[in-house]
Amino acid sequence: MREAFQNTHWRQKEAFNLIPSEQTPSLLVKAFSVMDPSNRYAEHRKFKAFEDKEIFYYQGTKLIEKAETLLMEALRTFLGCTEVETRVLSGQMANMAVFSGLMDYLNRMYRKADPRRIRKVMNHHLSRGGHLSAQPMGALRDFVAVDPFMERRAAIEFPVLEEDPYQIDLEKTRELLDLHKPELIILGKSMMIYREPVREIAQMISGMQPRPIILYDMAHVLGLVGPDFQEPFKEGADIVTSSTHKTFFGSQRGILSSDMSEGTEYEDLWEAILLRVFPGNVSNHHLGTLLGLLMAAYEMNAFKTEYQKTLLSNARSFARALKDRGLTVEGNPALGYTETHQVIVRVGYGKGPLMANRLEENNIIVNYQAAPDDEGFTAASCLRMGVQEMTRFGMKPEDFDELAHHISQVILRDRSLAWEVSQFRKRFIEMRYCLPADESAPLIQKLFEALG
Repeated sequence: MREAFQNTHWRQKEAFNLIPSEQTPSLLVKAFSVMDPSNRYAEHRKFKAFEDKEIFYYQGTKLIEKAETLLMEALRTFLGCTEVETRVLSGQMANMAVFSGLMDYLNRMYRKADPRRIRKVMNHHLSRGGHLSAQPMGALRDFVAVDPFMERRAAIEFPVLEEDPYQIDLEKTRELLDLHKPELIILGKSMMIYREPVREIAQMISGMQPRPIILYDMAHVLGLVGPDFQEPFKEGADIVTSSTHKTFFGSQRGILSSDMSEGTEYEDLWEAILLRVFPGNVSNHHLGTLLGLLMAAYEMNAFKTEYQKTLLSNARSFARALKDRGLTVEGNPALGYTETHQVIVRVGYGKGPLMANRLEENNIIVNYQAAPDDEGFTAASCLRMGVQEMTRFGMKPEDFDELAHHISQVILRDRSLAWEVSQFRKRFIEMRYCLPADESAPLIQKLFEALG
């Protein structure tokens, strides 16, 4: 118990968290996540026999039904789409629902034969920042076919620019699309410093028959959806999946979204995907964090414009400050080294783990990452950092400039700055882009009084 308290105090008041895949939720989000629904069930699905109404298998679920409806409305507003599914528990589960749903859809005319797998998929290679859930060694494994010519699962990796391996080479991509004609294209990465070329790829495949499905896994950049970053459905994405706790203000869950409404070309595909959510993947879908996510979605819709502009400004300023202090920052300097919340610093072949540990000893938390030209994770030569959580705690460009100074001193001069860093962190304790503490405290008090 004592160690849990100490760890929480350290992470929240003494250390700078720069892990790009994490986010501290607001106190209201945390409070709603432990309310009574956290112990309940609410399985449900539509039945044609009941005029396509959602039928719940348990009683006492009216609050959950209302919360799910409100959450879908809030996310449709945020994403600019017509369909949202909120019952998946993670981004990986969301991707698995798409893969299995697409496989069912492709076999819809051949129910009596053994189902075939997705013939070919185009994705990001793991060593170039691709996410594990989109790899044949990960969640894609059971749904993609084995190519008899390659003698391996038929995943075709995006080619990258020789001068910038973090960017897709669009001309070579066009050639590979024409040659391989994949049935599924997966965009989105875990090491992601640029926008994904959704619009360009959608234009490339517009005349293909059958046209590939574009899945954009926005796990890292969901909280950036908007005119200052990307609007995926306007650009041509068919499906967007995501976790909800990186740049988004989550609780930790996942979502699926699309414009595949009833009457559209792919309404049967969307229906197949929903069936792979329930009853395919989830039973109890963790109703406490569902309530928390509803509050997070309200916060995001209320504060997204200011938050997104500040976050993107912070990331570019942080990258420039690290560069100015002698560190090697990956990415295109003409683009400010980053177009997202992430900043990647190269610290030397195989030195990623050493430098990550050294920074942690000085109260700066990052994660080491293999560069595209490293042969594996154990030889990681980079550090991956994100500004999203500390942006929520009120840091501005000038503050990230000061943090860059501390980081450079630790990495380049092996200085011990744990005390100085912890004192610096104490300036950023109050969470922003949510209901202020003096207004949320009475509400939280009432919530916990209801728990007895």
